Amino acid sequence: MKNDIDKAWANIDVLLKQRHDELTKLLDVTKGYMEFERDTLTKITQARSQYQQASTVEQKAQADQSMTSALRGFFAVAENYPDLKANSNFQQLQQRITSLENQIADRREFYNDSVNTFNIRIQQVPDTFVAGFMKLTPRPMLKVDEADKADVQMSFAQGK
Repeated sequence: MKNDIDKAWANIDVLLKQRHDELTKLLDVTKGYMEFERDTLTKITQARSQYQQASTVEQKAQADQSMTSALRGFFAVAENYPDLKANSNFQQLQQRITSLENQIADRREFYNDSVNTFNIRIQQVPDTFVAGFMKLTPRPMLKVDEADKADVQMSFAQGK
């Protein structure tokens, strides 16, 4: 079971690295368009740096949350740049990153299921004795950012 958790995290880590690679390309595409949006680009760069420096699952998960939040802001700001939105490279990268985000969410769910099963098992008899002998401790679940839990507010303006 411990190996299942490690494998589940490795799958997430691979996707996070792929997202990191796509972000590098995305930032290159947007530099000319969004020269006045330095704050938005800085948040993404800081989140990427935070992930690269992270050494534990918890630190990487926190960096992932920061990146998801930064991306949400980035794509919202990109709406103000019609030329950028029309750029085919930008569109392809946005679709690829969105696809990676969906895959990461799926892998997070699998990781949390594995952690939950592991944590329950090491607290049940007779597994608790083996867990104590092997010094196994409960693993933390990956948390969802509060902004991801919030309802999306939509308004539809009616033309007259």
